[in-house]
Amino acid sequence: MNPQKKVDLKLIIIGALGVGKTSLLHRFVHKTFYEDYQTTLGASILSKIIILDDTTLKLQIWDTGGQERFRSMVSTFYKGSDGCILAFDVTDLETFEALETWRDDVLAKTIPMEQSYPMVVLGNKIDLADRQVPQEVAQDWCKEKDIPYFEVSAKNDINVVQAFEMLASRALSRA
Repeated sequence: MNPQKKVDLKLIIIGALGVGKTSLLHRFVHKTFYEDYQTTLGASILSKIIILDDTTLKLQIWDTGGQERFRSMVSTFYKGSDGCILAFDVTDLETFEALETWRDDVLAKTIPMEQSYPMVVLGNKIDLADRQVPQEVAQDWCKEKDIPYFEVSAKNDINVVQAFEMLASRALSRA
């Protein structure tokens, strides 16, 4: 490994209110899960250092508020980001339907506006029984837009690390 090779990446996690963005981030960074979180107001930032492809990556991950009233403020956090996690709740169809708006907002505000901007989509809460978004529907949406899709559970630690590492890898290849 070459310890000289160090890269800082700014990643953002966005999606509707209550989809589990903060839970996903805490699962990835701290390996913890809590049943109750306060609504994120604006954004909070967590950092994690990982080693990927012989490169030390310092990930600065911006956890954004999902409420509509924060949308214009949250979009200012997109500037300078190297990649984005789009999250939705598989038990809430509206959060999936809102992905298009979130995606378009990010693409419109990242400079330069690029279709190749690294993204991954996370369908969270697969541990719950009352699923409203079939896996095939989410996969088809992502395939159409050429975005990797992960079915995840922050609570049960399913596919969370893999999803963040995939995004980091895609962002690194552009850095």
